[in-house]
Amino acid sequence: MGAAAQIMGAQGTVAATGALLVLCMGLWATGLVAEVVTALLFFAVAMLLKLAPAQTVFSGFASSAFWLVTGGMVVGLAMNRTGLGDRLARMLAARLPASYPGFVAGLVAFSFALAFVMPSNLGRIAVMVPVLIALCDAFGLRAGRPGRTGAILAFGIATPMLSAAILPANVPNLVMAGTAETLYGVHLSYLPYLFLHAPVLGFVKGAILVACTVLIFPDRLDGARPTLPPLPPLSAEERRLSVILAIMLGLWLTDGWHGIAPAWIGLAAAVICLLPGVGVVSAASFSEIPLRTCFYIAALFGLTAVVNETGLGARIGHALLAVAPLEPGAHAKNFATLVGLSIGFLFAGTANGAPALYTALAGEFSAGSGLDLMSVLMVQVVGYSTLFLPYQAPPIVMAMDLAGLTLKDATKLTAVSGLASLIVAVPLAYLWFRLSGRLA
Repeated sequence: MGAAAQIMGAQGTVAATGALLVLCMGLWATGLVAEVVTALLFFAVAMLLKLAPAQTVFSGFASSAFWLVTGGMVVGLAMNRTGLGDRLARMLAARLPASYPGFVAGLVAFSFALAFVMPSNLGRIAVMVPVLIALCDAFGLRAGRPGRTGAILAFGIATPMLSAAILPANVPNLVMAGTAETLYGVHLSYLPYLFLHAPVLGFVKGAILVACTVLIFPDRLDGARPTLPPLPPLSAEERRLSVILAIMLGLWLTDGWHGIAPAWIGLAAAVICLLPGVGVVSAASFSEIPLRTCFYIAALFGLTAVVNETGLGARIGHALLAVAPLEPGAHAKNFATLVGLSIGFLFAGTANGAPALYTALAGEFSAGSGLDLMSVLMVQVVGYSTLFLPYQAPPIVMAMDLAGLTLKDATKLTAVSGLASLIVAVPLAYLWFRLSGRLA
């Protein structure tokens, strides 16, 4: 520690870190200032007060998750600029059932499928919401009809909620993976993660969301499926991008065999997309990437690293363990408690911040519950994918803004689907964890 930290002493360093943690999480949760401003505030205060060495404060920039976010944004931009994302959406429209429940189910399923090839929640929302509005118009769901509201909200909520089952597909997963790597040296693999979470967090939660949408926003489609104009032939850029995405997805699925982390695969795909001649977007297009999100991710990782190094994480963990009913051998109670803690952090720090707080304390939770560290880390995904309010996931707020939907409607669907998930999906997730050997 530096001279400033020595003057403050250990207690002062912990107190200052705690104050910085509350300040940053509060600003990120409330959105009083832009996320990137809070991120820069963390870097500045942590270095001015010398709460930790520079390699700890800026450790987020060395995390693989930081580079996966950056690469994913380039790939998302490429899908948008080449028109491949719009093509996929129009292909979906031709296959949607001519019934309202089927229409909603098709949109939710497409949201899940698109997360495999477009690893950016905000990117998928930006590309798809205008397309969804056109689809609703084509199917007769005009502005003001409940079916239009329900269909767009279902896609908006499915985007962050269901993508939690796919490791590189959303920011909370990357925050969790990056923090686990930074603090514990734990590396997650694509296919085992998908196998553990997709059956419940993908398929069961998707079905719950569809059912809740149809019940809260009942409607019907007017007439048969509309006839859309034929798609133009694939452009050369779309063909090249399709090959790049297919190779990227194939390497992700086989990372357990070749040992290359998903981040470096995604980064390589982004570089190829930007290369002259073989790429699909110009290098100048990189200026369109929202680097503010990348700095936000790096700040989250750095904040958790500082919390851990100063000893604040251990103190918070001990305080929670004193009241949390964790007990070695009581798998069901431990699972429920850990999910509850993850959901509690969700209200305090949003879906992006909750994994950072939880993962920083995972070592303490593992010691208190008797569960191995990987199991403790994986249980939190069940919690932070259970959304109750729109503000907890920025993609939902973005979808509301783009489609002109009200907070009241969005809150109704998130609250009801979150409660239904808590009652139905969480117990099923526990059973699947047991059957798959994760909680043996």
